[in-house]
Parts: sequence; structure tokens; C-alpha cells
Amino acid sequence: MPDISDIDAKLEFLQGAEAYGDKQQSPECIETHMSWVFLVGDQVFKLKKSVRFSYLDFTTLKAREFYCREELRLNARLAPGVYLGLIALVKCSGRFALLPESDLTIDVEIIDWLVLMRRLPASRMLHRLISDSCISHQDIDALVNVLCRFYQQANQVHLSSNEFSMRYHRSILVISDVLLLPQFQLQLPDAAIAIDKLGTIFTQAVALLQYRASHQHVLEGHGDLRPEHVCLMPSPLVIDCIEFDPQLREVDPFDEISFLSLECEMAGASWIGPYFMSACMNTLNDRPSQALLHFYTAHKAMLRARFSIAHLLDTHPRAPEKWPMLAQRYIARALVAIDDFSAATLRDLT
Repeated sequence: MPDISDIDAKLEFLQGAEAYGDKQQSPECIETHMSWVFLVGDQVFKLKKSVRFSYLDFTTLKAREFYCREELRLNARLAPGVYLGLIALVKCSGRFALLPESDLTIDVEIIDWLVLMRRLPASRMLHRLISDSCISHQDIDALVNVLCRFYQQANQVHLSSNEFSMRYHRSILVISDVLLLPQFQLQLPDAAIAIDKLGTIFTQAVALLQYRASHQHVLEGHGDLRPEHVCLMPSPLVIDCIEFDPQLREVDPFDEISFLSLECEMAGASWIGPYFMSACMNTLNDRPSQALLHFYTAHKAMLRARFSIAHLLDTHPRAPEKWPMLAQRYIARALVAIDDFSAATLRDLT
């Protein structure tokens, strides 16, 4: 387990202006589920938390260094020029300091590693543009061009059709394990119904999933394509891909496209999804069945419900009042997608 006092000491240092060489510029600190992010002028310093979950383990310095390097490597694909390098948090003569990796000497003790990023304009992030009702069709067209070029150049994943479908089966089991915990029963009254229905449509979607894998539609993608990770510059940038588990990047592009469409809808821009989906289909010359797209949406909505409510399992959850309501919204959306799947399947049969 991490040394709590050491964590407190690191955070105290990193929250001070002197850490960054400018006594006048105090950093803005943002805590996420897995990181602390320090915004300093036009730069961002990201420190991974020493945490272990079922899907990642950042509890050793060696692991955090490895995944910092993976973060640099992988995000260069969709965010060139944003991820600038690694910064070492060192202790020298009993004092903390931040040093670029190129300036390290043998007489310093490396305490931790941070990823250095270029700060992107908050006003151009997709979720902010949606909130401000400032998103245009031209913005989405530019994003389609970037993402489709990325998918066309992405490495194919050689995965058996059975393994690809079974990954969804295992995911549904984990979703069930979390959402059906006894302490959440009153907060998530529709969870059991949604999980049961998701399991039912999964059995009907297996052949569709296996077809995608057997026809080489599984690629190394981004893994977490959300509006918060999209910056609509003249040439759009997509940050924060999943670096800690390659399996979560091994996706059908239309699973990711369905996810971004879902998240834009949840943020209040329901028009983006159909427009975005149609444009990607045309550019990629690929048209998966509507039933499969509804399954992808239902699964991702339930996955987001799981991640939302799981915040309450933290020792000190942030904004505990927020997560049950958000999880229930995702469950409600999943139920709609499940009904849409059934309707699309019936149309295909007739």
C-alpha cells in the first residue's frame, strides 16, 4: 500500500507555485479517479495515483513510469505535439524538485514520474462546445476526417471471433457484479432489469460481433472516445487514450463511434450521433447492422453506469450525490438502446 504521508508531501509540493519555477503562478489542481492534474500556464503536469483497481495497478514506481511512457507513445497517434515528455519528481538534499528526464543525474532520487502536456484551450473541448451550443457540422466533419484516417491506418488486431464476443460477455458479468451490489439496490431500481435484458440481447448479438472480428474489423483504437477528450482545433486532437490495458484499445471502430455518439447525446447534443455515424460510415465505406450499433450503445451505457456508481466504492468518494443519478440516467438510456436492438433485429428477420 502507498505511504500516505509520502503522497501528502508530494501533493503539497506539486500544489505550490515554486515547484514550477514561478512564485507568481499557483497551479490549478484537478483530481480524477486515477490521476492528479496540475495546470500551470500553458502546460499540464499529470501524476498518476498509486492505486490498484480490477483493471489497473499503479502501485509501484516502475509501473507508473511504464504507463507514463505508454501514455506518451499512444497519444502521439491522435494528439501530435500535445504530449511533450516525462518529468521526474526527484528528491535531492532532502528537497523535492521537478526535472526533465534529460536533466537527470545519478545523485538524485526519483520519487515519481509526471507526464508533461501542452495545455489545450478549454473553450474548444467538445463537451464545452456542446454546453455552450457552439458546435457546428463543420467541426464534426473535421473530427470525422481525423478519426477515420486514424482507423484506416490503425494496426489490425488478430483476435478470434469467439474471444472478441466473449470479452463482451465478461464485461457484462463485471457490470452486473457492481450494479447489483446490495448497497446500490435502492439507488438503481432498474439495474437488474437492464442487466437481464442486456444479457438477452448479447446472446442475439454474438453472431454480429463474431462477424466483425472474423472480417478484420477489430483495430487498435483509442479506448475512451469521449467529448472531454476531443479538442476541436482546426485539426482536431484526441487526448487521453487508454494506456493501461491494450485489450480496452482493441475495438471495432464503430463501438468507439457509438460511444462518442452516446456521450454527445448525454451531454445534450443528440443530433451529433446520427450525423457523426453516417459520415464515418461513408468515409470508411463500412456499414455495420443497426442492431449491432444498438448493442454497442446499450453495452457502453451500462458500462458507464458501472463506472459512475463505482465512485461510491472509493474510501472518500468525490461528489457522492452525483453518481447514483448519473448511473440511473445511463441505465435508462441502455434500456432504450436494448428496445432499439430488438426492433432492429425484428426488422432484419422480416
